[in-house]
Amino acid sequence: MSPRGVAIPEVKEQLFAAAERVLAREGAVGLTSRAITQEAGVAKGLLYRHFQDLDGFLAELLLDRAGLAAEEAGRLPETAGSGTVAGNITEAATSWLGSHSFALASLLLARPALITRGHERTGGRAPAAVDQVEAAFAASLAAEQKLGRVAATAATGTLALALVGTVHRVFLTHAARDPEAREQVERIVSAVLSGQVIDAPGGRS
Repeated sequence: MSPRGVAIPEVKEQLFAAAERVLAREGAVGLTSRAITQEAGVAKGLLYRHFQDLDGFLAELLLDRAGLAAEEAGRLPETAGSGTVAGNITEAATSWLGSHSFALASLLLARPALITRGHERTGGRAPAAVDQVEAAFAASLAAEQKLGRVAATAATGTLALALVGTVHRVFLTHAARDPEAREQVERIVSAVLSGQVIDAPGGRS
């Protein structure tokens, strides 16, 4: 048995996955310790055996899933030079849309105190996942610019900010797997990159 406050990886992931299922099915209001442990098929006390309280557990869940989303986005620059610029950005954005990190956005809106708990957990040093995603988008666009696939005059950092900011809003107002949300992401990428992308020598996408 691990000391209280130190969850072993298997237990943590089991509880995290159960919490995500409860949240998707019942919303933030239904996310209680009893609902989570029942969903996980474990004794109610297991959650408190490994976490100080429910908010501590949820803050850890948010940090974990946000980290996974940021890690996935961080691979975007590796696609530079392949496919199309808009296609790569769209794929990364829709992957981000479907990530657990933003399926949990409603939880932050319902329980803003979790932001403070997250800062306490990281000592205020860890950058927000959205900032890491923005940095990955900017790095990808800069890499494409060096390859001549993005206009030399394009402000890649500003484009990344516009992309991430508008896509983030879609995440906060639509269900993660809503087809309409995915279509909006495609339109956002197309609009933001319009006139800035040169996927083939001598032509603009």
